[in-house]
Amino acid sequence: MKVQELMARPVETCRPDDTLDRAARIMWERDCGCVPVVQEEDGGARVVGMLTDRDLCMAAYTQGKPLAAVPASSAMAREVRSCRPEDSMQTALGILRANQLHRLPVVDRHDHLVGMLSLADIAREATREHGRRRPALADTDVALTVEAISEPRGSRQLVSAA
Repeated sequence: MKVQELMARPVETCRPDDTLDRAARIMWERDCGCVPVVQEEDGGARVVGMLTDRDLCMAAYTQGKPLAAVPASSAMAREVRSCRPEDSMQTALGILRANQLHRLPVVDRHDHLVGMLSLADIAREATREHGRRRPALADTDVALTVEAISEPRGSRQLVSAA
């Protein structure tokens, strides 16, 4: 199974100079926990950051300002992991596990945003396939991914230091 078969589209985005209240409104209206931050270029939108609902809360708390006074660029994660539409689901799951992510932007060969893939999308598909003789997504694939992304980040370093 390929990422393009499960990815959500179209994707609502914001720009680095938008304020966090715009991102919060998108999350509320689209019932999602993350918004890609994009920069328009060459006829497409290149992902330059990601904003999660947690990023919004922490920015408001640490900066002591209302969301309407905080630019997206000050709260977004700038190190973005992504996948391609033609990638296998196993490749996408590997990226989610290795980086402890719940969602991945899907980008084309020009690195322009074309969709979003979430762990929820993957879990729903695994549920639909449950009990099939040769499922594209096994329950264990989802379980191993949830386990990996749920591991406290500090515990990886503690284990390797021991």
